[in-house]
Amino acid sequence: MTDTIHLLFSYGTLQLASVQQAQFGRLLTGRADALPGYARSLVEITDPHVLAASGERFHPIVAHTGNPDDAVDGMVFEVTAAELQSADDYEVDDYARVAVMLASGVEAWVYVQA
Repeated sequence: MTDTIHLLFSYGTLQLASVQQAQFGRLLTGRADALPGYARSLVEITDPHVLAASGERFHPIVAHTGNPDDAVDGMVFEVTAAELQSADDYEVDDYARVAVMLASGVEAWVYVQA
């Protein structure tokens, strides 16, 4: 049986090789895309596991603005259901996973400001 593939849009630390190895046990292959109607800012991370994987105290976070001129660049990755759960486990409570339509017209999961 083949595991369901999900599209996951990342604009931040899920693009880092160290985070991908720690969370998924492999490097992900992706393609460039953008998230329209959102703006990017930073959030301070205090979770020791996330800090160890990313090596960064401040992580990007996005919030919906509704402004069509706003867009956040990133990468779309194909992940399994188990890998999507692992990404959920990695993201701290400041983030919520939602389905969005990307600039390319594909629907993907993304972590936005909770």
